[in-house]
Order: sequence, then structure tokens, then C-alpha cells
Amino acid sequence: MLIETRYEHIVLDQAQVPTIAGTTMKVIELVLAHLAYGWSPDELHFQFPHLTLGQIYSTLAYYWDHRAELDEDIERRLESVDRLRYSVGESPLTARSSRRHLRSSAAAEALRHGIARVLVSANSERNRSPQRHGE
Repeated sequence: MLIETRYEHIVLDQAQVPTIAGTTMKVIELVLAHLAYGWSPDELHFQFPHLTLGQIYSTLAYYWDHRAELDEDIERRLESVDRLRYSVGESPLTARSSRRHLRSSAAAEALRHGIARVLVSANSERNRSPQRHGE
């Protein structure tokens, strides 16, 4: 059962979660895209073409009128994700990616040092060579 709100395109689901009418998208999902990427309503429409501009503007109006409670909800969700990540530990994919990044970083650093040594060596050779007039 959906409960209508004063916002034409926003309804509350059974758990009292604001949802965009006619969709399964929660208000918070669109708001997070807006906040995370700084997308304008037109860009949000481009990214979510199944939503009308009316739905998008209504969602953003709902957010600004209920900002404190929605921001608290966002914070609770982020804390929940952090707790889950901590309890699960590092995934094998993340561990492998971290090791690969460390190896590539070490290789890049070694390459930079190697290039620096070559440049220093070339400069010192050039400084030791007697220069001819007219060069």
C-alpha cells in the first residue's frame, strides 16, 4: 500500500520510505546521485531517462523540504555499510587489487628513480665533456 504525499510524484511505501511514484526508485537513490556527482536535473534526466523532469524536480523538492531526516537516513546507511565492510573483512578481489596497485606503484617508483639516475648521469657526462667553440 502506497501513501500519497503533498508532492505530486512522491509516495511513501509500507515502511514509510519516500519513493518516486510509478517506479521502484527511492527518493534517496536519486538524491545520492545528485549529491555525489553534482548532476543537475537535466543531467539526472539523461542518466535516468525513465524518470520525467517533473519526477526529478519533485524528488529534489522533497529532499530539500525533508533534508535533515533524509541526511540522517543517508548517514545511517553509510554507517551500516561501513560496519558490514569491517565485519566481512577484505575481499580476495580487493586484496589482489591492493597488491597489484602496490606492485605497480613500486614499479613506477623504481622506473622514476631509474630515469632520474639516467638523467643525472647524462647531465654529469655533458658537464664533464669539453665543449667546442661554436656549440
